This record gives sequence, structure tokens and C-alpha cells, in this order.
Amino acid sequence: MINDPLGDMLTRIRNAQMRRRGTVMTPGSKLRARVLEVLKTEGYIRDYSQTEFGNGRTEFSIELKYYDGQPVIRSIERVSKPGRRVYASVDTMPRVADGLGITILSTPQGVMADHEAREKNVGGEVLCKVF
Repeated sequence: MINDPLGDMLTRIRNAQMRRRGTVMTPGSKLRARVLEVLKTEGYIRDYSQTEFGNGRTEFSIELKYYDGQPVIRSIERVSKPGRRVYASVDTMPRVADGLGITILSTPQGVMADHEAREKNVGGEVLCKVF
């Protein structure tokens, strides 16, 4: 059993990029799907697809993105962990690399990037930072 499913997915992405893999597989969940959707819309991954195995088990196949042989995602790290949750309001929302990267938040209006949360004027749990 995995204690931190989102942290596991981020680690799988990080490890696959170090090995220059084209795709990586990870177990499916609603939170992972929402985070992958944000990564896709922000241009950090090419795409992802969901495979259903029956009895409620799903798996995601994530297509990683490279530019000139280098991974598009330079760093991806978990901020809020199961043992220590981190929350931020609109005023205290962290900026990644002076706005070049994104912070992914779980807000009452859904999972979104930090710039979208600022536009909607909502805060929430800081899930991870991507640069």
C-alpha cells in the first residue's frame, strides 16, 4: 500500500525522466488525473491516457515531454505531505522560479495552477511545485 499516491506519481515521473523514458505508468486515482490534467494544460507533459482493468482498478500512461534531448520538467517536488499539510491563501501563495514554474493547488474549486487560483481569488492546499 502506498501512503502518498501523489508523491509516488511525481517520483515515477522524475525517475523516468532521468532514464530518458518516453512513457511512464502509474496507478490511477481522481487526484492524480486532475494533477496530470494541469501538467498537460501547462505544457509539462505531452499527454496521458487511462487504462481500465476492471474491478475498479485503473492505470495512467504518461507521455513525457523533452526539448532538445532535455526533460521539460527540470524539477518536480511534493510540498504538502501526509504528515505535514501546507496551505496557502492568495496572498501567501508561493512563486516558483519568479513565475517561470508553477505551483499546483487543490482548492475548493478543483485542482489548478497558481496563476489560475490567483485569477479566481482562491487558496488551498499546495500539492507540488513544478519547474
